[in-house]
Amino acid sequence: MKIVFMGTPDFAVPSLHALTEAGYAVAAVVTQPDKPKGRGKTLLPTPVKEEAVMHDIPVYQPEKVRNNPEFLEILKEINPEIIVVAAYGQIIPKEILELPKFGCINIHASLLPKYRGAAPIQQAVIDGEKVSGVTIQQMGEGLDTGDMISKIVIPLSQEETGGSLFGKLAQAGAELLIKTLPSIEQGTAK
Repeated sequence: MKIVFMGTPDFAVPSLHALTEAGYAVAAVVTQPDKPKGRGKTLLPTPVKEEAVMHDIPVYQPEKVRNNPEFLEILKEINPEIIVVAAYGQIIPKEILELPKFGCINIHASLLPKYRGAAPIQQAVIDGEKVSGVTIQQMGEGLDTGDMISKIVIPLSQEETGGSLFGKLAQAGAELLIKTLPSIEQGTAK
């Protein structure tokens, strides 16, 4: 299955790594533009870009994906069968959602529909949840909308922090992705 991976922060890195380790054909990575950091305003690559470069995967960093015909043409040329999104940082427009044969799936760090949107990990800890998890969903046009395909539940300890839960959910999302992709490809995903 030919994949385009869209992600930006550390949360997305285990999923990209898992795809490469499992032997999936990751044709391209799309991530946010490099950002200036520190006093010298040195441009630093995103964590996902660093992972992609280690695997010799072509990287694209458009300022925006919405209303960007040049980027849409690039995606059409790549012709992915599926686009995997993990904390990319932009809402994906309809013309991209409908481009791949299997559409776009999102790896979201909560048990949807609870905690849609930004900061789901921190909010679950703040709210004192007993469990959290990861949901893989077929993406719709809105923010974290679309049919849920698979979930994994992760118990939270009483000492849980946003940082400790972040690592657990990032790894759980990667594992869930590798378990879920075959059912999407075979047409058996519910």
